Amino acid sequence: MTTLIFGHQNPDTDALTSALSFAEYQRQLGNTDVEAVALGEPNDETKFALNYFKAQAPRVIEKAAPNDVMLVDHNEFPQSVSDIEDVRIRAVVDHHRIANFHTTYPLYYRGEPVGSTNSIIFELFEENEFTIPAQLAGLMASGIISDTLLLKSPTTTDLERRVLPELAKIAGIDLEEYGLAMLKAGTNLAAKSDLTIVEGDAKSFTMGGKTIRIGQVNVVDLNEVYARQAAIEQTMTDELSKNGYDSFLLIATNILDSDSTGFVVGSGKEELEKAFNGKFDENGRLALPGVVSRKKQVVPPLQAVYEG
Repeated sequence: MTTLIFGHQNPDTDALTSALSFAEYQRQLGNTDVEAVALGEPNDETKFALNYFKAQAPRVIEKAAPNDVMLVDHNEFPQSVSDIEDVRIRAVVDHHRIANFHTTYPLYYRGEPVGSTNSIIFELFEENEFTIPAQLAGLMASGIISDTLLLKSPTTTDLERRVLPELAKIAGIDLEEYGLAMLKAGTNLAAKSDLTIVEGDAKSFTMGGKTIRIGQVNVVDLNEVYARQAAIEQTMTDELSKNGYDSFLLIATNILDSDSTGFVVGSGKEELEKAFNGKFDENGRLALPGVVSRKKQVVPPLQAVYEG
């Protein structure tokens, strides 16, 4: 039976490409009956990377059973496939917190506090002296570029600083030129619906018994978001009501100056202000200077407030 390998719902570039890279690693280990799949369609940034390296996007699945699975770039069940409770998890490779996760059987688990899941998978290739093909190196580099904002995010570690240039060399790309072009490909808001802006990179988190939905969208001009704020907030409200979230937070991040603005619907305004030591202005916007990482700069302070 084929083992399915996939990242989280609403896959970003690291989630999708790490499924591809971990599948290739498994094949080189001798586990040939594996398939990289996805829990959603690739976003514009990821499409740019796939097209650039002439790679096919993995097929999208809604359920995994009766197959066994391997998880990359996530472990929390609310972020995973809908029937995750019904399948056997064989392995996890991740760089996030561990929460809402349990298994019946022992498994392989590789978790490191680094900037990208592809960085960890690079280590696995390296430790086993396996070869990374040029096309895959480009895709792995794309995942690292995405998650570290071309090494500018505070999630960046020395591992990414070492690994990314090596992958770029294997792939034959100019790191700065390709990286900026890829990041900008994901910021074309004119081509995105309000729902895509809100849900395109959203994840659910349980904090203090409440369900907090946190989305993030990258832009090169925050005024593009401000111009559509009313429609975006209405879409957030619709999603909150439909799915029973307690709070829906959207982080709009300017990738050029590494600043963000926060928007919220539902409960949680006071918690957000406390977490970030700021106040929403008269337009319902919370300034988040220097904040670019949901994993490192948004989730931890919010969790501390909700559970403190």
